Amino acid sequence: MLLVTAFDGGSPKKSGTVVIHVTVLDANDNVPVFTQSVYKASLPENSPLDTLVITVSATDADEGLNSEITYGFDHISDENSNVFSLHPKSGEVRVAEHIDYEKVASYELQISAKDGLGLVSYATLLIEITDINDNAPIVSLKSLTNPIPENVTWFRGGIINVQDRDSENNRQVRCSIQQNVPFKLVPSIKNYYSLVTTGQLDRELVSDYNITITATDEGSPPLSSSKTVQLSVADINDNPPVFEEQPDWRQNGTVIYSLLPGEVNGAPVSSYLSVNGDTGVIHAVRSFDYEQFRSFKVHVMARDNGSPPLSSNVTVSVFISDVNDNSPQILYPAPEGNSFMTELVPKAAHGGSLVSKVIAVDADSGQNAWLSYHIVKSTDPGLFTIGLHSGEIRTQRDISESDSMKQNLIVSVKDNGQPSLSATCSMYLLISDNLAEVPELKDISYDEKNSKLTSYLIIALVPCPLFFTFIIIILGVRFCRRRKPRLLFDGAVAIPSAYLPPNYADVDGTGTLRSAYNYDAYLTTGSRTSDFKFGARFVLEEAHDADVGQNSVEQYSLKNNDNFILAVDGNSIELVLEKELDREKQQEINLLLTALDGGSPQRSGTVVIHITVLDANDNAPVFSQAVYKASLPENSHVDTVVVTVSATDADEGVNGDVTYEFGHVTEDVRESF
Repeated sequence: MLLVTAFDGGSPKKSGTVVIHVTVLDANDNVPVFTQSVYKASLPENSPLDTLVITVSATDADEGLNSEITYGFDHISDENSNVFSLHPKSGEVRVAEHIDYEKVASYELQISAKDGLGLVSYATLLIEITDINDNAPIVSLKSLTNPIPENVTWFRGGIINVQDRDSENNRQVRCSIQQNVPFKLVPSIKNYYSLVTTGQLDRELVSDYNITITATDEGSPPLSSSKTVQLSVADINDNPPVFEEQPDWRQNGTVIYSLLPGEVNGAPVSSYLSVNGDTGVIHAVRSFDYEQFRSFKVHVMARDNGSPPLSSNVTVSVFISDVNDNSPQILYPAPEGNSFMTELVPKAAHGGSLVSKVIAVDADSGQNAWLSYHIVKSTDPGLFTIGLHSGEIRTQRDISESDSMKQNLIVSVKDNGQPSLSATCSMYLLISDNLAEVPELKDISYDEKNSKLTSYLIIALVPCPLFFTFIIIILGVRFCRRRKPRLLFDGAVAIPSAYLPPNYADVDGTGTLRSAYNYDAYLTTGSRTSDFKFGARFVLEEAHDADVGQNSVEQYSLKNNDNFILAVDGNSIELVLEKELDREKQQEINLLLTALDGGSPQRSGTVVIHITVLDANDNAPVFSQAVYKASLPENSHVDTVVVTVSATDADEGVNGDVTYEFGHVTEDVRESF
């Protein structure tokens, strides 16, 4: 701030003042300054990508654009250019590639800080990589003398080298061999061992040795590796010729073999096997079925012809190996009968939408039971695809108006046996949002005698992780309807993601429930089907108790809830729907079922029934306004926005996707907007 005063020459003298306000503008005369000239950081090898290593920081005394700092790597070698990333604004240095101590133990990087008009300063970043124990020792056989003569008391059979790429304690290695062999390892120079004998060998007792050398490092946790060395013992002439003595002679030395009486699966053992009385060779007299039993034991007696006869018994274990003799069995869709099975595909379905799922099992085991799914024939080959191993049928693209309403798929399920066996099923798909749109279905009727609609509720039993894999139980619920179209599987039932055979176990200490598991049930809502309306029943697995009498299961109880009650009739346990479900109000329901025995003290077991309420298209779209009003000048340009209408749908998925179109308007209006 400057004050300038002006004086005149009169008398009296008068003056005037003015204030000069000088604003000093910034010039880019300050370079960025790092908080440190050298940054140091330590980083374990194998750190995950995007791990923060360090944050560098610099300041600039200028202001505005002159003080805006950008960070970057400077003069970095090609091999290090992509190992780390540097955020240009925050200065964060992060891991961008795999870090391996054994390749590079440290990095020196130069970092630049540049302001808006190009002034730059530099700092150095030193990153030390710390070693972790990620390399197992490597055992190498440098030399081997094979065979070894049997008449020496000390002999070096080979030289072993052990290397570990890690550092410090992680590379300290201990070598050992298994017990009960006449060899040992003797350390020689660094990382080298000699394999030597500990006593005289006898080829007539043991002619070959398989020696396993194990190297273990001292890392945490320790890593180890093994190498097997095969050594043969060379024969020397250290035994005179002798005549072989026969323990018994003539009939006393004649051995007769026979099967001892016994049963296999309730049938005489002789109906499965026979033994040659002279040679002892056992033959099968019938074919075996791996799916019925996988192993059994028989007892064989060897008896001489002496007087009195002497004998000895041996147990022979027979193991049946599986062959691919069972074709896949398709559980869903059910085999074709008088009724047809169909799925509804919404017209608004997008590419990748789940349409249905083929579920199959195979009675074989191992790779013979590995299943793959293939579409062998379809109405439109480009419209649907099936998961190779999941069996899920999905749309390959968005549904279009030109697609045929009726789509037929023939699906083949193949196992992985040699040769491969297969089964096929047909899937009928209707591209429609409403059954009323399908004229062929509206006219179908039949008498009351055949008016049973079979609906399948598929419930996945998801066990606690401590006990089980997935269990799926298919419960058939039949409802009688009079004079209505017959349609199976109306798209309202959820399909499980996998199928595995049942597996059962006892609960620790309680002995009340077959297993500690959760039911995951998927129910639908809405008015498209009455399967899940008031009074619908769902069969549950009964509890099992290893005790008997009054100590076994006597009663069940269901924790109070708004939708279901429990119906128990003898050994039958059913959930009964008392209040219709509404997904828009409650999407999930957890029920607690308890089984109690009659013992003293009384014991109990519980199971959680987790019900996911699936959406049905039971809500119409609702506009934000019943009447929309807009004003528009004449001669408005084409594509001018007049008004935006908006509607919401309480449903979810494709049921909640809203599309807009004009209805009941004149052609003039349709051409204008």
